Amino acid sequence: MIRKRTNDRSANRPQRSSLWQNCTNLRALKQVHASMLVKGFNSNHSALRELIFATAISVSGAIHYAHQVFVHITEPDTFMWNTMIRGSAQSSNPLNAIFLYTQMENRYVKPDNFTFPFVLKACTKLSWVKMGFGIHGKVVRYGFESNKFLRNTLIYFHANCGDLSVARALFDGDVVTWNAMIAGYVLCGSHEQALEMFEEMRHAGERPDEVTMLSLLSACADLGDLDVGLKIHCNILELCSGDLSILLGNALIDMYAKCGNIEKALEVFHGMRDRDVSTWNSVIGGLAFHGHAEESINLFMEMRRLKVRPNEITFVGVLVACSHAGKVEEGRGYFNIMRNEYNIEPNIKHCGCMVDLLGRAGRLNEAFEFMDSMEIEPNAIVWRTLLGACIVHGNVELARRANEKLLEMRRDQSGDYVLLSNMYASRGEWDGVEKVRKLMDDSGVRKEPGCSLVEADDRALMRFLFDSKSKPKLNSRNHIS
Repeated sequence: MIRKRTNDRSANRPQRSSLWQNCTNLRALKQVHASMLVKGFNSNHSALRELIFATAISVSGAIHYAHQVFVHITEPDTFMWNTMIRGSAQSSNPLNAIFLYTQMENRYVKPDNFTFPFVLKACTKLSWVKMGFGIHGKVVRYGFESNKFLRNTLIYFHANCGDLSVARALFDGDVVTWNAMIAGYVLCGSHEQALEMFEEMRHAGERPDEVTMLSLLSACADLGDLDVGLKIHCNILELCSGDLSILLGNALIDMYAKCGNIEKALEVFHGMRDRDVSTWNSVIGGLAFHGHAEESINLFMEMRRLKVRPNEITFVGVLVACSHAGKVEEGRGYFNIMRNEYNIEPNIKHCGCMVDLLGRAGRLNEAFEFMDSMEIEPNAIVWRTLLGACIVHGNVELARRANEKLLEMRRDQSGDYVLLSNMYASRGEWDGVEKVRKLMDDSGVRKEPGCSLVEADDRALMRFLFDSKSKPKLNSRNHIS
């Protein structure tokens, strides 16, 4: 079943045999591995490369098994090390990629230009700036800095870590490099610079591609800049001759929804020839968050009718829709469908949605009981949701209990004290207000002064500061030219 290969020319990029291509899950992969051992191929490097590639890269969720196989290989070659580092960098635990690279060095295995991009990717995910700079130094020492792929990975790392001056110094102006710079700006929150970089790219005569547009749409979504988003949409239609890919369609829907133009989001959705679950999720969530609960739920029903399998993100949108519409029993039903029909275990977001659903409806004891029955520990956001609902509906006892839980987690969040204090104040319970203020003082917590801007005339703004112990104070008067 597994052929020995005498020609080793494919050491850097081996082709997977049809046998490995048929391994679509871990169970099948283990069966083939057992066959390897029985037939004596466990020391054949060509077969081992294919096994490592299949476990670390090709088969989802098999990276742990890849580590188990790898530790028993006597002398892994550079390709095997690279594959393991790559798989680990892409996994939920990128720290293993750094650990493997350190082992590789300690065993005097010389890295190549394929090694460092994967290590840098792990450094980026971990935000290990110092380690990344050390890797950059080694890239220079090995003479790989001129490698275009590696250079773009370095740009992405430095831009993502906020070191934009180094990223610009590495910049050499092809479309991949432009994309790395734009994506770097977006990832470190410099959205306006990302848009400016796109303008530079156009003036330089470089044609953007799909990757460019995805980064730009992300920037527009985070900025809430609908005007620029509309222009990017026009550029996309020119780029793809009106035939949107699923990725671009999803990004456009997300951008329009976050910018508050749900009509344009629906227009893109209905105009897409192909859709995936993320497409449906973007519209269902967008409708729910913008108050179109009925439309969101109806779209979910259409999704089920068309046999599109929902995922955990889908149900967050559906539960938010039920919460905003006050559909408590429907929300409970969808929560049970998620668990029983689709075998999706609730995460903290689903639980938070259920607490919000019950809390908005005034069913506070049920919300508290639900939290008590959760298999995962409620976080501060969930407790704060319950506290907010208690304040709205005037349940002092539950509000105190929620506040106590929040203070157990963190005592330095002034907002948690203020919520409880405001509830006491709204009920005229001034002793309670004073107790909360004293607790804040004893804990060394200060509330930042509030600020209001008042337009006094056509050309002036007055700025007022409010704190907890004084009357509003006129702070400054600014003239607008």
